Amino acid sequence: MANIQTLDPSASPLDYYGWELRRLREANNLNQTELGRCIFCTGSLIGQIETTKKVPTRDFSERVDAALGTDGVFSRLIGLVLRSQLPSWFQPYAEMESCATYISTYQAQLVYGLLQTEEYARAVLATGMPEDLDGQVAARMERQRILERERPPLTWAVLDEAVLHRPIGGPEVMRRQLQRLLDVTGHRWMQIQVLPFAAGEHASLDGSFTTMRFEDDPDIVYTEDIVSGHMTASPDTVREAALRYARLQAAALSVEDSAALITRVMEERYGDRFRAEERAVA
Repeated sequence: MANIQTLDPSASPLDYYGWELRRLREANNLNQTELGRCIFCTGSLIGQIETTKKVPTRDFSERVDAALGTDGVFSRLIGLVLRSQLPSWFQPYAEMESCATYISTYQAQLVYGLLQTEEYARAVLATGMPEDLDGQVAARMERQRILERERPPLTWAVLDEAVLHRPIGGPEVMRRQLQRLLDVTGHRWMQIQVLPFAAGEHASLDGSFTTMRFEDDPDIVYTEDIVSGHMTASPDTVREAALRYARLQAAALSVEDSAALITRVMEERYGDRFRAEERAVA
């Protein structure tokens, strides 16, 4: 007789998801292999998700809902599950981010998380050597769903030019990432400026920061250090951040010139000519 792992549905959102998946699968008189066939995956994957060894995806959840006729139970639950996979210190920020009506961010090292492609995010997150890289990537992609709303937060990103040149994941990944920036910058709710190297010293040499505004709550400033994140609603800090951001915007290229620079870097550093030169050197 198989050894059935006992689950505690109150232990975590992931445990509850696995418990519900097993309960509803059995209520439909399906074994793991049979359900796997219905949703085009292996029975082994079903078992791993039921026992919390694998984190489900949104696509998996939608297919399970369709197969089991669960009226969107797993599609509604998956957001909570994926948010729980974020680092504990980051979860409060993600919760506030999902409620923001306006986000302004300066990024000195990397593309802002809400704008990262899945490949780029995977390369970035892999540097931390997480136990469940797939889960963390899925959680980051889930955060981006706030940009798909009918009324997404107005978002303004100032990226240091170094972000464009740092080859995260290799040339192909970077080319697709820069194309993603060009694709979204045409939306009325998204503005991207590049702070060029030529700007020299600037108002945020200390590093990246993000400010969020809300309909009914005070503004919040968010910063990170090497191991954690910090949020504050201190009026003095919010005022200082707003002043610094205004100076960054003034020093940065216009939205149109920024798009032109992104295009030029994409072609010169990560385009066909770059790949040809790389092969010639090799």
